[in-house]
Amino acid sequence: MLVTSYDSFTVIVSILVAMLASFTALDMAGRVASSTGRVALAWLFGGGFAMGVGIWAMHFIGMLSMSLEMVMSYDPLLTAISMIVAISASIFALWLVCSSTHLSWRRLLGGALILGSGVVAMHYTGMAALVFTPGISWNWGWVAVSVLIALVASCAALWLAFHLREGQGRVTLLRLGASVIMGCAIAGMHYTGMVAANFPMHSHGAHSGVNSEWLAILVTVVTLAILGITLLVSMLDARMQARTTILAHSLAEANRELAQLALHDNLTRLPNRILLEDRLEQAINKSNREKSQFALMFMDLDGFKAVNDAFGHHVGDNLLIAVTERMTGMMKGHYTLARMGGDEFVLLIEIGDPNDAAAVADMLVKAVDRPFNISRYELMVSLSIGIAVYPGDGNDERELMFNADAAMYHTKNNGRNGYNFFQPSMNTLAQSQLQLNNDLWQALDNQELRLFYQPKYCAPSGPILGFEALLRWQHPTRGLLAPDIFLPIAEKTGMIVNIGNWVIDEACRQLHMWHLQGHPHWSVAVNLSAVQFEQSGLVETVQAALAKHQIPAELLTLEVTETTAMRDPEESVRILTELTRMGVKASIDDFGTGYSSLLYLKRLPASELKIDRAFVNELQAHSEDATIVSAIVALAQSLNLKVVAEGVETADQQAFLTGLGCNTLQGYLLGKPLPPERISELPNFVDAADALAQL
Repeated sequence: MLVTSYDSFTVIVSILVAMLASFTALDMAGRVASSTGRVALAWLFGGGFAMGVGIWAMHFIGMLSMSLEMVMSYDPLLTAISMIVAISASIFALWLVCSSTHLSWRRLLGGALILGSGVVAMHYTGMAALVFTPGISWNWGWVAVSVLIALVASCAALWLAFHLREGQGRVTLLRLGASVIMGCAIAGMHYTGMVAANFPMHSHGAHSGVNSEWLAILVTVVTLAILGITLLVSMLDARMQARTTILAHSLAEANRELAQLALHDNLTRLPNRILLEDRLEQAINKSNREKSQFALMFMDLDGFKAVNDAFGHHVGDNLLIAVTERMTGMMKGHYTLARMGGDEFVLLIEIGDPNDAAAVADMLVKAVDRPFNISRYELMVSLSIGIAVYPGDGNDERELMFNADAAMYHTKNNGRNGYNFFQPSMNTLAQSQLQLNNDLWQALDNQELRLFYQPKYCAPSGPILGFEALLRWQHPTRGLLAPDIFLPIAEKTGMIVNIGNWVIDEACRQLHMWHLQGHPHWSVAVNLSAVQFEQSGLVETVQAALAKHQIPAELLTLEVTETTAMRDPEESVRILTELTRMGVKASIDDFGTGYSSLLYLKRLPASELKIDRAFVNELQAHSEDATIVSAIVALAQSLNLKVVAEGVETADQQAFLTGLGCNTLQGYLLGKPLPPERISELPNFVDAADALAQL
């Protein structure tokens, strides 16, 4: 037998090629797992091709590392067939193992048999491609060992290819380690097969095949190029896929945040109206399907507006959060607590019978009735609840909500701080409120709003200095409505801004008419709601009305309640300063009912304080109200502010307030609010010039 020897460098190169092929195959198997459709198929064929070419290249580089005392050449056809066999077996084996999300032993052993058989066939076909005579004699024991190594190595390779498909970071290191093992196993099979080959002593090569030296260069260059390009493409795709995954994760997170914003209240994080309607629809479907019941509770906080006005939005918001936490802490089972806006909440809860709803409502009423400690204040609010039960109190979402709302208003009208189940008779009031709301939208366009004017007299009894404009609604069917009936609806719906702007314009128009009729010194006072006062265009609205009706700015007084002015003192100072620079007078209305800071009161550019009628109604000498009024008058005088007392209904009140030093009186004793065409009926109807001369 011819003595064979191996070039160590070439052997090492062959093993490295096997390792590189293994790593490329493992990396591309990962691309298969993270792709779908044609893209996954392309990566599968690419990985199988890389593995097949690598195994085949390792075999021929290993063959070329062998030195024999004869010229070695290879049959081109058999050489090509050996490569095709390696590639085909690799592709088919990878497809069988990696195309499934679960690797069964049956698939693994089947793939190992295909890949192992392909490697064995490639190796011995490649050996048969050697062109020499008389041919190779085989040691069949070593052949069997090489076949066994091929099968075991193929099984291990495919198992690793499946389990190292997904992941990043640490998985890459595992793939490197697995590639070393797979490369050594493939090389072990090859060199075991080479040991099985014996070359007779008198063998000699032929010159008709492909020269081994040329083949060595070709195989090495082409293989390294193929594996390098394939691995580079795979790694670039992995990086792009990682970036895409990060982007997709960020997009998913953004979508979740948008869904949270779209379906939940920003302040309390409770479901909003949109999500509640969806849950309510699901509850109705479930109730119809399972013949079960659920309760819908419409809840409103009693006294919240007073807290919000007195202490500001920040305290009000914190109070809403505290109420939410207290209510959710009491709840158990399947329920949805939603915030509808403002201080309105809705609870949707599964029940066995109406008594369960009553128990929950009673628990919530008692929970909210306890004091809340917010920003150093101890605040008290209560809860009014209306309950509608399905089935029975409505056939759909809209009817249930309407009826629960009607029951809640019934609770409010009967003392608040409690709950009531819906009764059909409650619909009359609810429908009346709804119709009033709809009618109010048309009131401005239909010119149904009216201004009545209550005179303001120089104390004690005249003459007339001016008027306060008071809003009324001449409803087409209900007659003349007072503002306390419809203004809460206007504030709740936002209509108050348009209505308030109309009041300013109409009051200026009427004042201009009186000036033309010979009363040039009369003034008019207009009340500003909290919502209107906070509008950015208030100053422009006032300027436009004064210019349009040619009214001197000092004859217009804008009345702002004490609580409104103190909601945001800094902003109130800014707005009132802008108005007073124009010449408009500012009056602090309902003084003494709020929580004023004297520091801010001193800074407010007001010209008068208006004592609330609550202090005047029970006014008697030496009473507590008399002490308060005396203090208010003294405070106003120290700040150089005039004092207006409203609600004067008796001669004793008139005399007492005049004696304290009130500048202006207003009330039913002196004159009731009248439409402009009846102003001449007022007592002491004289021009104010004489009164002004006295002041």
